[in-house]
Amino acid sequence: MSASLATRRFVAALLAAGSLVGAAALPASADDHRRDRDHRAAHSSIVISDVQYGTAGRDRSARALNREWVEVENTGRRSVNLRGFTLTDRQGNRYRFGDFRLDGRSTVRVHTGQGRDTHRDVYQDRRHQIWDERDSATLRDNRGNVLDTDSWDGRRHHRNG
Repeated sequence: MSASLATRRFVAALLAAGSLVGAAALPASADDHRRDRDHRAAHSSIVISDVQYGTAGRDRSARALNREWVEVENTGRRSVNLRGFTLTDRQGNRYRFGDFRLDGRSTVRVHTGQGRDTHRDVYQDRRHQIWDERDSATLRDNRGNVLDTDSWDGRRHHRNG
């Protein structure tokens, strides 16, 4: 009878181990499918934290263009090099970061107009408005994975990421 008891214990242990492996694999597969479907990074410390869009394009002065910006935040503790990361709007305008290191728990504002880049502000060097009152901003990493998206309709922001 001891062989039968040992066999039953072995089978029970095998079934228990199999169910644990199956339970652990199921969420990972679902998560991988979600990431493959919408090309979003699983979790990123780099996000869009704020947006200041322009107004109807009437004022095209350098000052007005620099009052239009998207703020990118590193919510993590470690610095991240944003080289190759991009910000795009609904119309397909794109800003690509050069060699720029964003410190942990800090932000950088990406201004539309012209200026001198610093560790807190970078400039797209454009001569026309990019972010208007009904638009969106999409942040992608250097591999094209969507990290965050923010959209607005002139009254409020709609968080998508």
